[in-house]
Amino acid sequence: MNWKDELRHTTGILRPMRAEQADTAKGFHALHEAALAPGAMATKEKELIALAIAISKQCTDCIGFHIKAAIHAGASHDEVAETVNVCVLMNGGPGYMYGAKAMEAFDQLA
Repeated sequence: MNWKDELRHTTGILRPMRAEQADTAKGFHALHEAALAPGAMATKEKELIALAIAISKQCTDCIGFHIKAAIHAGASHDEVAETVNVCVLMNGGPGYMYGAKAMEAFDQLA
């Protein structure tokens, strides 16, 4: 999978929904910003948690967006790999498979 193309595609298909459902889109964006803002935990740690949930929920697009944001927040390859390890522990085979997708996304987006 080409992660840059995938994220571009997803961003493109979200545009009409953002326009048609502006209140929901604004609400989701505000929630996203508030939840990931630095506080007792740094944004990097929150992005790694979001990545773990994305892997657990098997949301490919969420994996890509949270990998990109985790990289931007300063996450290293090793931190992402350890996040994937916890996902494998908690999710077994699906965590392993979607964790591999996360590592591929890191390598392409870093």
